[in-house]
Amino acid sequence: MALASTTASRLITRRLSAPLPPSSSPHSSAPRRAAPRGGARPRPRGFAVRWEGTPRALLGGFSDADAEDASEDEDEYEEDARSALSGGPSPPHHERDDVLELAAASSSSGPERWDVLGLGQAMVDFSGMVDDEFLERLGIEKGTRKVVNHEERGRVLRAMDGCTYKAAAGGSLSNSLVALARLGSSRTTIYPELRIAMAGSVGSDPLGSFYRQKLRRANVQFLSKPVKDGTTGTVIVLTTPDAQRTMLAYQGTSSTLAYDSDLAELVSKSNLLVVEGYLFEFAHTIEAIKQACEDAKKNGALIAVSASDVSCIKRCHSDFWDIVGNYADILFANANEARAFCELTSEESTMSAARYLSHSIPLVSVTDGMHGSYIGVKGEAIYIPPPACIPVDTCGAGDAYASGILYGILRGASDLKGIGLLAAQVAAVVVGQQGTRLRVKDADRLAEAFEFHFDNLECCSDAGTDQVTNS
Repeated sequence: MALASTTASRLITRRLSAPLPPSSSPHSSAPRRAAPRGGARPRPRGFAVRWEGTPRALLGGFSDADAEDASEDEDEYEEDARSALSGGPSPPHHERDDVLELAAASSSSGPERWDVLGLGQAMVDFSGMVDDEFLERLGIEKGTRKVVNHEERGRVLRAMDGCTYKAAAGGSLSNSLVALARLGSSRTTIYPELRIAMAGSVGSDPLGSFYRQKLRRANVQFLSKPVKDGTTGTVIVLTTPDAQRTMLAYQGTSSTLAYDSDLAELVSKSNLLVVEGYLFEFAHTIEAIKQACEDAKKNGALIAVSASDVSCIKRCHSDFWDIVGNYADILFANANEARAFCELTSEESTMSAARYLSHSIPLVSVTDGMHGSYIGVKGEAIYIPPPACIPVDTCGAGDAYASGILYGILRGASDLKGIGLLAAQVAAVVVGQQGTRLRVKDADRLAEAFEFHFDNLECCSDAGTDQVTNS
């Protein structure tokens, strides 16, 4: 069955510019393998869906023998973040420091364009392991996401006193961007480094500075100015032994998003815009999202939207469809979120939801936990089997999967099945560890496996011959 060429033309011709000159990031000075003769590899002009020949390299798991988290710096900053919350001593912080860092990141010495710009909630994550009794004692419903006020947040953190937990620059979008940056800066491949940036709202407080610094260390530039006298939002992520996560979100200034001249300039310099669905919860951000998408579309950028949360979709259904139906090239959702988009019952299959959505959106990515995932294109759904994995913490699995999909597209891959298998492997690695961040060593292995697979796969590069084969 032939896929209409409009799918390929919208996702490829409205896409990425030529590779950019090397950035001035801390990682860019490391030697890289030489590029092939003739310059950068040509980008395929279309997507080809290939059912035959399962690429086993992308299905294989990775040994945990050398998965030490040497690249992570959560421990270094954990006490600083705790102190900032509790009102205790913290490192000297000046709002001027954030402004200077922002000016440096945005200066003329930076990239002329960004490969990816994310718009989302900037939240500091506090994640820890608890038992079911802990949740019952505090009257917290397991497996839910709840918005809490300042007092409720304090009550939970006091109950966690003595427990082991870590702090990170969190939020669904930043999880995806960090994973994408680590895949995109791998020294094991010949690909040019990806330039990743984020815009959102943090306060002019120590947690805001913590957030900006953490992203910068992960090679993601946070380019929004701090909100004067604002309070940075936080999310408490409580994971039980069965790997279920319960999330308590304190919004702070994270719900603020103004489409000013600075943000408009960033959008105009970006090849791919990613909008986090949690922003739809706030009526005053909808217009900013719409303006960003309108400008991104005018500038030829791809636009991706993450569904983020079922309750958010149900509350903001018409706003979601207004943006997704008119602007989105890519939609990320889990099975329940996809059904909520389609207003389908829980009895309807994930495949049905993926097919339904793909009639309105060029590429739809729908995850379904241990049951695998689907990529929907033009009314067809491609099944992606789940890799073998012993789940430790499911927090961040969907965010990691989205990074794999974006990485494949940014690298110009034409094999959607292969892209899906990479995304599933990225998610499996994150699920098999404690914490939401893809580790640098794992990112290197995944990027190398991706390059090996696509170097050895015969690609269909003609947008007019996109085919779905079922042989």
